[in-house]
Amino acid sequence: MNKDVNIQTDLEKLFTEWAGETPNSILPLPAAGSNRRYFRITSASKCAIGVFNEDRKENQAFIEFSKVFNQLNFSVPQLYKIGKEVSNYLIQDLGNQTLFDLRQAEPHNSISKTVLDYYRKSLSELLKFQFLDIERINLNDCYPRKAMDRQSILWDLNYFKYYFLKIKNIQFDEQLLENDFHKLIDLLLEADQNYFMYRDFQSRNIMIYNDIPYFIDYQGARLGALQYDLASILYQIKAKIPDSIKEELIAYYLNELSSYSKSAEKSFLKHFYPYVFIRLIQVMGAYGFRGLIEKRTHFIESLPLAIDSLKNLISHFTFINEMPELNKCILMLARENQGLKRRSRLLLKIKSFAYKAGIPADNTSHGEGFVFDCRSLPNPGRLKKHQYLSGQDNIVANYLKEHAEVFSFLDHVYRLVDGSIDNYIERDFTNLNVNFGCTGGQHRSVFFAESLKTHIETNYQINIELTHTQKPNWITKK
Repeated sequence: MNKDVNIQTDLEKLFTEWAGETPNSILPLPAAGSNRRYFRITSASKCAIGVFNEDRKENQAFIEFSKVFNQLNFSVPQLYKIGKEVSNYLIQDLGNQTLFDLRQAEPHNSISKTVLDYYRKSLSELLKFQFLDIERINLNDCYPRKAMDRQSILWDLNYFKYYFLKIKNIQFDEQLLENDFHKLIDLLLEADQNYFMYRDFQSRNIMIYNDIPYFIDYQGARLGALQYDLASILYQIKAKIPDSIKEELIAYYLNELSSYSKSAEKSFLKHFYPYVFIRLIQVMGAYGFRGLIEKRTHFIESLPLAIDSLKNLISHFTFINEMPELNKCILMLARENQGLKRRSRLLLKIKSFAYKAGIPADNTSHGEGFVFDCRSLPNPGRLKKHQYLSGQDNIVANYLKEHAEVFSFLDHVYRLVDGSIDNYIERDFTNLNVNFGCTGGQHRSVFFAESLKTHIETNYQINIELTHTQKPNWITKK
């Protein structure tokens, strides 16, 4: 019996003990940025999210914090049942919609009133976490450290050094960079550290359930500065919040903060951008590890965006002028983007098609390239509400993203196509075709074609032609 089967079997037993009913369905949920495994488990009348994680200390932090937050009626999932070995547990199912999903569905240069209101509500709730009476928390449960102290920040900086700078072959003087790290840490620790810091407060960790923001993934919470959490949510790489909205939300947060502490409000901005900087550095280190080392596609895609964020914020990072070696590294990244986007005259033609109409012909006489068959994946077209929609519609995309096998399929596609693009660029080839086929050429094939286009635009500077061969058919049906 393999490991996955054992995990699911144990979670099914735990669910049965809690619900008094045998589950009739256990579905794995898409993996995120950690090694935790999530499953949606349902029975005749109950539903829960089953979590498996071999790191028991991390589990203990989440469980103990959840108990306190539940007692205080914070908007967090209910904790249903804990396994004997503390490697698995059951929590409330809050659905599938995150604040990040809502933000992604909008144009990047604007934000809707609905989404802006969710951000405001989230910031108001954040302050409840941050000003939590520390006496209610056993700081020994904090993981991996009790506070965002010198050691904790140095870990983040070294993550950035070893899993990003060195892997991307950025040249630096080891001792001078280490000296600058400690200067930065000294600056960060000038801010008041006696608040309960959420640590990973970003829109992927905010579920919208019954029109209310709920908060998850707070197992990394610890003592720290207020500024870090606000930096985390406003400068989340892929959320792409417009600068004007960032300023509006900073003002909103400060106004809310004034009702908790006038002194904290007055001193907040002095250290805000140093914390924006360290958060971006932490993210780049994590993305470097998950993307460049573990080869997880989602994180590889985010690296150029992270560098662009640093480049666009350089004017706010005046403090870095006192840290010349670190400044040199950042300027090199900002200036060159270190080959994460590669220029070429290669033309990539991406097409979606219906198998009933046949695989699109190649007019370049270079051969077909790739043809990916999407028909083995979940089919949104079987649902009546999706009948006249396509893979370009968010509701269809979100349906597909609920299935772990969709992400696995994408990962394989990206690795195969990236490998060919790298090779074709080196050999100065001019054409590559990638075709995605499904039954009707309307839902799955369209979604994967659009996803590949976004992935390639993020990582390469090549010409792309995207064609949906069945588009006239579904437009006519509408």
